[in-house]
Amino acid sequence: MSVVLQQKRGLLLGPTGWLAVLVALAVITVVVPVLNLAVPEGSVFHLSDYTVSLAGKILCYAICALAMDLIWGYTGILSLGHGLFFALGGYGIGMYLMRQIGRDGQYKADMPDFMVFLNWKTFPWHWALSDSFIAQALLVVLVPGLLAFVFGWFAFRSRIKGVYFSIITQALTYAAMLLFFRNETGFGGNNGFTDFKRVLGIPIATAQMRVTLFALSGVTLVLFYLAARAIVNSKYGRVLQAIRDAETRVMFTGYNPLAYKLSIWCVSAVMCAVAGALYVPQVGIINPSEMSPAASIEIAIWTAVGGRATLIGPIIGAFFVNGAKSWFTVAFPEFWLYFLGALFIAVTLFLPHGIVGLFKRVTEKRA
Repeated sequence: MSVVLQQKRGLLLGPTGWLAVLVALAVITVVVPVLNLAVPEGSVFHLSDYTVSLAGKILCYAICALAMDLIWGYTGILSLGHGLFFALGGYGIGMYLMRQIGRDGQYKADMPDFMVFLNWKTFPWHWALSDSFIAQALLVVLVPGLLAFVFGWFAFRSRIKGVYFSIITQALTYAAMLLFFRNETGFGGNNGFTDFKRVLGIPIATAQMRVTLFALSGVTLVLFYLAARAIVNSKYGRVLQAIRDAETRVMFTGYNPLAYKLSIWCVSAVMCAVAGALYVPQVGIINPSEMSPAASIEIAIWTAVGGRATLIGPIIGAFFVNGAKSWFTVAFPEFWLYFLGALFIAVTLFLPHGIVGLFKRVTEKRA
C-alpha cells in the first residue's frame, strides 16, 4: 500500500510540488508581464525587454533539455542530433511567418524576398499550406515526429546503441544542415527566414507580443514538465529506466525495447520541435546554423550540467549555462568556448549528477 501511495505522490507532486508549479505559473503569466509592461523603465523593479526576450529564449532551450533528459537520462539514449528537430519546428512556423509578411518585404511582392531574388515564379510544393497557421502548427509536430519515427525505427530495429547511435544522429543533423544551406530547397539558404512582421495578423515587434510569447514558452515548459513527470513515474517510465540500466534483462522478461525506445524518441523529438516553433518568433530568425553539430551538443551539456534523470535538473542546467553564456559573451567573448568546455569536463569529473546531484549531496550531509 505504501509503495502505491509513493508512486501516486510522485505523479501528483504533492502539496509542495503543486505549490511550486502554481508559483512558477504566476511568475510567468503575471509577475513578469507586470514588471515589464506596467512598471516604469526608471524603476528598480522594471524588467527590461532584453531580459524578457533572453528568458523566453532560455525557456525554449529548457524544453529541449527536458526532452533530452527523457531519452538520455531515463532511457540511456544519447542523441547528438536533437538540434535538427528544434530547427525543423522553427522552419515550420517560420514558413508561416514569411507568408505573413505579405507585400511589406523589400521587393513589395507576394512571395518572400529570397524567392523574388532567385526569380522564382511559384511557391515550391512544400509551401502549399504555409499561409495557414493551423496547418503549419500541425506540421511542426507531424514532420519532426515522422522523421524521428522513420529514423528511430531503422536505428533501434538494427539495435544501434551507445556511441554509434550518437554518431549517426549527428551525421543526420549535419546532412540536413548541408541540405538546408542550398537555395533550391526553398528554405532561404544560408540566410534562412527573417524580417518577420506579424503573427495571426498581430504585429510581432511589440512589447505585448514579446511578453505573450514569453508566457506561452513558460506555460509550455511547465506542461511538458508535468507530462514528463507523469511518464517517468508510470509503468511505462519504469520500463524505460530498466532499458537504460539493463536492456538485455528487459528483453528476457518479455518486453520489446523497440516499441518503448521508439515511442519516447518520437515524444522527445516533438518536444524539441515545439520549442523551436516558440523560439523563432522571439529571436526573429531561423537558419541552418540551428542544425549545426555544436547546437545539438549544447543540449546534451545543459542536461549533464543540471543533472540527468531528474527532470528539473536539465531545466536548471539550461538556465545556468545560457545565463553564463550571455554574460561571458559580453564580458569575455573570446573565452566563452573555453569556459563551456571546462564546465563540461568539470561536471563529468566532479559532478556526475550535475547541479541537482550536488544540491542533494549537500542536503543529505546537513541532514
